[in-house]
Amino acid sequence: MDVQLLKKQGLSIRAIAEQTSYSRNTVRKILRQQSGATHEISRKIRSSKLDPFKPYLENRFKQYPLSAVRLMEEIKPMGYTGSIDVLRRFLQSLKPRRQALAKATIRFETPPGEQAQADWAYCDRFLDPNGETIPIYAFVIVLGFSRMLYLEFTTSMELPILLECHKHAFEYFEGSPATILYDNMKQIKLAPGQFNPLYLDFAQYYGLVPKTHRVRRPRTKGKIERMVDYVKDNFLTGRTFIDLVDLNSQGRIWLEQTANVRVHATTGHRPVDLWQLEKAKLGAYQTLPPYQITSRELRKVSAESFVHWAGSRYSVPPEHVGQTVLVEVRQGQQRIVIRSNNLIIAEHIQAAKPGLCIAEKAHLEALWKLSLGNPPAPAHRWQVTFNETVLAPALSSYEEVI
Repeated sequence: MDVQLLKKQGLSIRAIAEQTSYSRNTVRKILRQQSGATHEISRKIRSSKLDPFKPYLENRFKQYPLSAVRLMEEIKPMGYTGSIDVLRRFLQSLKPRRQALAKATIRFETPPGEQAQADWAYCDRFLDPNGETIPIYAFVIVLGFSRMLYLEFTTSMELPILLECHKHAFEYFEGSPATILYDNMKQIKLAPGQFNPLYLDFAQYYGLVPKTHRVRRPRTKGKIERMVDYVKDNFLTGRTFIDLVDLNSQGRIWLEQTANVRVHATTGHRPVDLWQLEKAKLGAYQTLPPYQITSRELRKVSAESFVHWAGSRYSVPPEHVGQTVLVEVRQGQQRIVIRSNNLIIAEHIQAAKPGLCIAEKAHLEALWKLSLGNPPAPAHRWQVTFNETVLAPALSSYEEVI
């Protein structure tokens, strides 16, 4: 009624919309309904270049939730000549509606060579030839300035594997960044404010400064979060691999032919082109001797003067019985090094298989002499000395009493 009254007063549709807070189209609709006028608006349905490919896209999207970029790569060879925006709008219509909280995040860009971001990604579990299920993880690291990406698949996330992946990444990047941003993984950070000392030794060797994002705020390392999603969507989804070697081989080809040669949506450049500017600012990785990666764990020396490691026993000098020592396994050298208070007390060739006893002759001889020596006399809880002189009183003392 207000709309009709305002119209009778001579106000325009724009003025009515401003006063009633309705849109102009709503005002027109109300006026048509109140005046009894009905208008049929016929819209011409236009054809789209995407129409011939919609059945394929619906099928493909039903099987795997692929991105528009990935599906664009598939339908282009089939003859599609339209834009990716049309494809994105169509894929949006296939997705169920969902609500999400708006998150305001300031984009943080870094100068060349300043920062990289790294993370593990759990990919799934698969049956190996022995019928056992093994996990597959992806180590993903990206340079902050160029968005140059490195990817490696493993079956473990243990610290020695993590460090080996870092070395391969630095070799691929032809240098190491000044800082690396991680989440709060235990391989990097043992507790708030306490970094893993074994990782710190590696980081200091290459001049790295490790950083971790705030707890429960992973979007502060958004570059690597997006790269993990990109790897899973553009590389893994919908593909088949023979084994871990084939997985890593295809991953390297994908890095060279797709990931690092695409035009990045944020930078507007190919990562491989910006990397040419960034690698001059990276640390000189190739000028340093390779870091010797070791597995290290604390062990207690048994009463027989041995420490246990991976199902085998290794001897140490008997004076360390009962002490806690550090056992190191040097990868590639097949050596077991045992330390006490940062001093090497024993070094052995690693056992070929579990269940072996590796002993040094000098350790056994020292233990034998120690066991044959005169043991100290046990301490008594009470004593009889037999050394005190008995005092005999004089006879005169008795006569005085009588």
